Amino acid sequence: MFSFFKKSETPAVEAESKPEGWAARLKQGLTRTREQFGRKVANLFGGGGKIDDDLYEELETILLTSDVGVAATQYLLDDLRQRVKREGLVEAGQLKGALQQSLQALLQPLEAPLEIAGHHPFIIMLAGVNGAGKTTTIGKLAKYFQSQGKSVLLAAGDTFRAAAREQLMVWGERNKVTVIAQESGDSAAVIFDAIHAAKARGIDVVLADTAGRLPTQLHLMEEIRKVKRVIAKAEPSGPHEVLLVLDANTGQNGLAQVKAFDDALQVSGLVLTKLDGTAKGGIIAAIARTRPIPVRFIGVGEQLDDLRPFVAREFVEALFE
Repeated sequence: MFSFFKKSETPAVEAESKPEGWAARLKQGLTRTREQFGRKVANLFGGGGKIDDDLYEELETILLTSDVGVAATQYLLDDLRQRVKREGLVEAGQLKGALQQSLQALLQPLEAPLEIAGHHPFIIMLAGVNGAGKTTTIGKLAKYFQSQGKSVLLAAGDTFRAAAREQLMVWGERNKVTVIAQESGDSAAVIFDAIHAAKARGIDVVLADTAGRLPTQLHLMEEIRKVKRVIAKAEPSGPHEVLLVLDANTGQNGLAQVKAFDDALQVSGLVLTKLDGTAKGGIIAAIARTRPIPVRFIGVGEQLDDLRPFVAREFVEALFE
């Protein structure tokens, strides 16, 4: 009933390395956000004026139109006012550094790299809406864990989307890892089988794909809860991580997705994808203030190594430079 993709004897298809480093790619990925936010902030603070209510009002507009969200905007403005008072700032030009510090302080709690020690295999369940980049993220995560010397097994649990299984097979071939799949049927059964296969083979990490769904589709959300329960039957301590893959282009709708999936699955980490030059990266501030779930990884492109752990300082610097 189950089909297996065995480790290939041929070399994996490696992504071509880009000449620029990670910082440059992150900066490129945040182009739209930097234009909507960083440059407007620079213009606002670069006029040599005084710090007054009009300046705060203009900054509030910039923050809101950059998808920072109401709660995070209010937090940043309040924190900025406190810094101005505490540090005795009077010139508008002094606010850029203060705002960077406020934003980094807001995002810092989201910086929590994923640790997989303590469980063998370490089972990661991935969820998200269709089109968020879930299957591609699994391929990149496989590459990431392999670079740490870990063995990986992929579970093709998205049995609803016809091309999902084939897409995961391609990623398995590129990374030379086993993919466990089923022609059709129950997502939970595929993942259940994959976990037992991983135990038998001594695999370090299981990446379990699930079907994409809208958080408003209540019957489908119940099905994904079932997947989580079945994982716990296969391995009582699992899943050890529930990752929600979030398309950075969705703006404030992304916050609604975070709330809905967290309520249903108790999400333990986020992957922010498609920071590819058109994304609204300000959503990360809204998440930090409203539903501060750790951002385990961010992605800035299609290459295998374009997925990296989130570092608040790097992210903020890319917004302003």
